[in-house]
Amino acid sequence: MAGTRSTPPPKKAVRVLTLIAVLVIFGAVLILGSRSLVQAECELCVTYRGMTTCRTGSGANAAEAQRAAQKAACAVMTNGMNDVIACDNTPPTNLQCRN
Repeated sequence: MAGTRSTPPPKKAVRVLTLIAVLVIFGAVLILGSRSLVQAECELCVTYRGMTTCRTGSGANAAEAQRAAQKAACAVMTNGMNDVIACDNTPPTNLQCRN
């Protein structure tokens, strides 16, 4: 009985496995890289035109995190650029930040 020859895996399977490995590595680098940029997280509530919305934001520092949370809260309560600007300039009714 002669030795059995193993056949190489199909080229398509190798390509798919390579693509999956590259995507997993890319995702890990992206997640780990973005975590180092987040140093602060703020939760705030904004009351604008009788509506109150609370959102969380994160950033490199507390000011950026607060700005991100304010923009997220205002995005759901405004309609048009004038409203967005006015809401963004409204002081938050509740603000809690942590590093």
